[in-house]
Amino acid sequence: MADMTEEPKAKQTLVQGEPKAGGAPAGRTVLAVDIGGSHVKAELSSGSDRRAVASGHQMTAARMVAALRDLTADWHYDVVAMGYPGPVVAHRPAADPFNLGSGWKNFDFEAALGRPVRMVNDALMQAIGSYEAGRMLFLGLGTGLGSAMIAENVCLPLELAHMPYRKATFEDYVGERGLERRGKSKWRKSIFDVADRLSAALLPDYIVIGGGNVERLKELPAKCRRGNNDNAFRGGFRVWLDDSLRL
Repeated sequence: MADMTEEPKAKQTLVQGEPKAGGAPAGRTVLAVDIGGSHVKAELSSGSDRRAVASGHQMTAARMVAALRDLTADWHYDVVAMGYPGPVVAHRPAADPFNLGSGWKNFDFEAALGRPVRMVNDALMQAIGSYEAGRMLFLGLGTGLGSAMIAENVCLPLELAHMPYRKATFEDYVGERGLERRGKSKWRKSIFDVADRLSAALLPDYIVIGGGNVERLKELPAKCRRGNNDNAFRGGFRVWLDDSLRL
């Protein structure tokens, strides 16, 4: 089927007042942070190189803040957007992530960084960066299965990975485990089947398939477009700068 391809210490100055609802005040710079199980990556909306620090099972929330301060010591930014690998409530982690250390749940990143922080699930942040219009379903193929939906600019994090599918869950078939256990050919067939089932259930106008393993797909299912991990940073910027989105 057709491939519809479009993928020293930090400054301590405290921002005075909360930015306007829906966007950062004019001239303010957004620091987008993509928190992953192997790396934490950062980039500025004003234009910068992309920087990263290794994470892993020893990376607690407090250690991440310290590493981020060092990583961005020579950068100026006013507000922060974070993509978090787990559920998020009121812009804070609702649970510790599976692939990182402890101390994340309810951690106050605004107080720790001295900046206003908006946090969303990491799949949703990449979805926001991929969104064009209408009803879009995002599926992130990585270690597991990330998912999110944006319907007429309303951003909805989803947790589809562990829903029952065949003899296990969606994630067991289309995540990294499924790829390693069943091989690339069967894994690709599962991607097509899962995309078809979710399309029938959720009725998106189009599906964006992103995540690191999208590169292993030669072709895409119907109504699908290829995403790009770079969209996570674009999504982080839009979290603050796009007034049309409703988080």
